[in-house]
Amino acid sequence: MSPTRVGLIAALALTYSLSYAQIDTVTIAAGTAEDKELTSIGNEQDPQKKISMFQDFLQKYSSNPMAVAFGNWQLAQTYQAAGNLPEAAEAGDKALASSPRNLDILSTQVGISQQLHDNAGVFKYAIQGGGIYDSIGKQIKPENMSDESFQSTIENLKQNNKGAYQFFQNSAFSVIAAETNARTRMGYIEQFTATFPQSDLDDQLTSYAMMSLAEMQDNKRLIAYGDKTIQANPENKAALLMPANTYVQSPE
Repeated sequence: MSPTRVGLIAALALTYSLSYAQIDTVTIAAGTAEDKELTSIGNEQDPQKKISMFQDFLQKYSSNPMAVAFGNWQLAQTYQAAGNLPEAAEAGDKALASSPRNLDILSTQVGISQQLHDNAGVFKYAIQGGGIYDSIGKQIKPENMSDESFQSTIENLKQNNKGAYQFFQNSAFSVIAAETNARTRMGYIEQFTATFPQSDLDDQLTSYAMMSLAEMQDNKRLIAYGDKTIQANPENKAALLMPANTYVQSPE
């Protein structure tokens, strides 16, 4: 997709962002000098030349926040395609600094972190993205907007960003599944549960939580966690078995 077309699409999304200030988008107006230069950069096939062109673009338009966010985001992806992952991560963080509630940039950062095998980074960006998505439904309705129009807008925003939300959720869960330190794993689970309350991973999360608390020998928390889970889902086998074993084995 050309930068011009991206700019036109982003311009439509920007209407939501300005109205509700919940999800950031970046837009480069079609026909501007920035747009023309981005089109030229997009046509360049040599990765190193493209990187140099993006660097020149960022220096030239450093006073334009949109150009800085968009340029760094594209630079991050160019570095990523060229296999320079540390530089890609750095450019992505610069893009996020200019547009911190941008789900597209956060998705890029999750992907780069996965390639770097940086699970802490994957989890950080995924939780940040999930939290931003969750904030869509917590917005305050403008006074000059009908309830029906407001709810329709909210549902459209959720639907349009549902794929990103699912990506963040799955990426965060993969970090939990791979974590070997019980205390760190439990901390991840607590953050995940708060950020993705409607996930379909409750049974797996319960198993990991119970295992973590057992490894930590925190019997009181394990039993309390099991009781709370059973109240929410009486059919959860992990929540039934682990506390029962703990009662039998615990000297308390």
